[in-house]
Formats: sequence, C-alpha cells, structure tokens
Amino acid sequence: MATYAIALAILVVGLAALGVPAGTLPIAALVLTCPLMMMFMMFGMQGGALRRGSQRTPQPGA
Repeated sequence: MATYAIALAILVVGLAALGVPAGTLPIAALVLTCPLMMMFMMFGMQGGALRRGSQRTPQPGA
C-alpha cells in the first residue's frame, strides 16, 4: 500500500511541476476512481485464484 502512496505523491508533484492547476487534481482523481478500483478488484480476484491453486473439484451431476 505504501508503494501506491509513493506513486501518487510522485504523480501529484509531477503534475504540479508541469503547471497543472490544483483544482484539476481532485476532478482527475474522481474520474479515475472507478477504473482504478475495478483494476484493483480484478487483480485481487486473480490473486485469490492463484493462492488456492488451479485444481478444481468435480461438481456432482456435472
């Protein structure tokens, strides 16, 4: 989680150095929230599958 905070800090400082107005940053954060959350959730789902292994138990009646 600390890695994401460092990346976010670098992004904010970089955008400020490029002259992006401070009022634009919260709007960009709101716009990017949905896609970023979706990526994190998809990554979390894949990680759960990797921890359990790829073995499947046969379902009755299948």
